[in-house]
Amino acid sequence: MDDLQYGTRNKRGDWAPNQPAETAPLFALPPRLMAILKWLPHYFFPWNVIFAASAVAYWAWVIPPKETMQTFAIGWIAWLYAVNAICVLFFYGAFELHLYVLKRQENRFKYNGKFPAEQKSKAFWFESQNLDNMLRTFLSGVTVWTAVEVAMLWAYANGYAPWLSFTENPWTLAVVALVVPIIHEFHFFCIHRLIHTPFLYKWVHSVHHNSVNPSPWSSLSMHPVEHLLYFGTAFYHLILPSSPILMLYQLHYAGFGAIPGHVGFDKVEIGEDKLVNSHAYAHYLHHKYFEVNYGDALIPLDKWFGTWHDGTPEGEARMQERYRKRKEKLAARKARVEVRRAAQ
Repeated sequence: MDDLQYGTRNKRGDWAPNQPAETAPLFALPPRLMAILKWLPHYFFPWNVIFAASAVAYWAWVIPPKETMQTFAIGWIAWLYAVNAICVLFFYGAFELHLYVLKRQENRFKYNGKFPAEQKSKAFWFESQNLDNMLRTFLSGVTVWTAVEVAMLWAYANGYAPWLSFTENPWTLAVVALVVPIIHEFHFFCIHRLIHTPFLYKWVHSVHHNSVNPSPWSSLSMHPVEHLLYFGTAFYHLILPSSPILMLYQLHYAGFGAIPGHVGFDKVEIGEDKLVNSHAYAHYLHHKYFEVNYGDALIPLDKWFGTWHDGTPEGEARMQERYRKRKEKLAARKARVEVRRAAQ
């Protein structure tokens, strides 16, 4: 498949789409009804339906009975960790195998023309991005994911979280199910801005940003503190009128949903003539430039706070102008400090 029909490639082999990154029309003002209706299928397919289905499957075949979850016990906790680890291995591993090991579509639609395995770096354990990312995913990521999952299921089982039944509250639960991605977006933007503050970035978030050229295993390659903040999106269900299935959907949206944004390819080829959009471009630009696109563009929070970069020259100019103003402020602050010191 010819990816140059959809974008351009520079001399370094990096590919960029012809169309700039866009925010969803859901919160646009004035409202654009036709744009929303045209976009609406993308809200569900393919990713959100997959994550919701995985939550239902967990509830049907993985989650233990309510009586078991009322008491913390190594048996059911270890069982959940094992299932989470196996699911991550297969889901993340499928993308890694298809795109990075077998390289079935070579570098077609790949934002960064190079592959992480080709580049050694002392920023990573054993100087290997892939090995570092995998170890952090299973040692910390799946562990924290499971811990949050266990804590929430225990809370539901003991009546500490509002558990509504689908038979009695179908419309309330339907609304909560619809806003799960919005809850994630709001939460992700807030904690993402928080961990980009200098202290937390240096000691926490820099671990994730070591993967400037992200790949599937980069998705959950984070510091344990960031893992806790990230999976903390499930804690909203301690106060929302919800159910364990929707809480699991929230967790799966975070855990499995990290893949599309870090897959490193704009489109994944399925067969010879089908493409699945990853919608990863906005987040790839965040990994490339660090201080843009803190959200995933479902809610235009970056536009509202002036940190949006759509990949165009205009977006680049806005980013550079913001950097220039910040540099001027820092220089002015330093000058004022020096004047005070001289006056003393």
